[in-house]
Amino acid sequence: MQIQTHPLISPAPGTQRELISIHYGQPAGERIGQKAYIQASLHADELPGMLVAHHLRKKLDVLQAAGRITGEVILVPMANPIGLSQQMLYMHMGRFETTTGENFNRHYPDQIEATAQAAESQLSQDADHNTRVLRRELKKAVAAAPVDTELQSLRRTLMSLSCDADIVLDLHCDAQAVMHLYTETPCWPECEVLARFIRSRVTLLAQESGDSPFDEACSQTWWKWAKRFEGQFPIKQACLSVTVELRGAADVEHALAEADAQNIIDFLIYRGLISGDKPALPEAVGDARPLAGSMPIKAPVAGALTFLREPGETVTAGDVLAHVIDPISNAVTELKSPVDGLFFARDFVRFAPAGMRVGKVAGLQALRTGKLLGA
Repeated sequence: MQIQTHPLISPAPGTQRELISIHYGQPAGERIGQKAYIQASLHADELPGMLVAHHLRKKLDVLQAAGRITGEVILVPMANPIGLSQQMLYMHMGRFETTTGENFNRHYPDQIEATAQAAESQLSQDADHNTRVLRRELKKAVAAAPVDTELQSLRRTLMSLSCDADIVLDLHCDAQAVMHLYTETPCWPECEVLARFIRSRVTLLAQESGDSPFDEACSQTWWKWAKRFEGQFPIKQACLSVTVELRGAADVEHALAEADAQNIIDFLIYRGLISGDKPALPEAVGDARPLAGSMPIKAPVAGALTFLREPGETVTAGDVLAHVIDPISNAVTELKSPVDGLFFARDFVRFAPAGMRVGKVAGLQALRTGKLLGA
């Protein structure tokens, strides 16, 4: 096991932040197996992933000592040192950078065309050869991309560590939610196995949801290259990249985190990155649905918010999910589900300003267009 330190651009004299990555198995130059990259708390106030990383590290230490890690596993247990330090009036502000207002999980740079141009003369009719060439050239392009700010240097560092991985797991959480996943549609055949191991209730699929979140920046290179080189060279979908939503923000408990860590280890064993008896494929506890069918529940008026239904419940269109109560007029506004589906997430704030999104129902039909992710 090796620990690497990656300094970020200093935002001001006398200050310096750094990203820490922990490396298991064979380093890139010697690796002949697959590579998995796992990071936690890119939204720095989402802490279940940080605890899962703690348990993963203990398990990976044992597996490394036993010589069972046949590929390469990189673990970044704290993916956002910038956001981790942002406190205001005792409140953690970990989702947006306070300097720019940008979401830490958006706007990852695109090196797709630059990589394609650098790789084109080296490609052949061997899909595995093409994967190696494109990974090599992508890593060069990411490393060479100029950065001017601390936030840009964080994004470049995370992409440098992950862009050549077979598997990318970005550990997040919602406010109050059941276990669920986000991935791109071309990744679903491989993600379906992960969904079984991680016990995901629903996987939300999109092909470019908008604003280039981290997971899509890792996976979309491959289907875009396949489209660009269609009829010339075979290009595989060589990266399974998934945002893993580890239930709710308060679900920072050892029992949950240890079980989640073991489920990830079992998935890596199943995929062949770790040697040992291949675990049986668990029964599915959920399904895949279009991200465009994930319908936000909005409060049309302001007031005290109380929920009538719990995350994980199946609801039908018209079911009342919550009440917004005006404390002055005593009026009660019902918030109803717009579709049949799974009520999979809700906010933990209990005073809703007008227009606030307070929950999400995953339906079966794609109904939304445009940018599909929240702020």
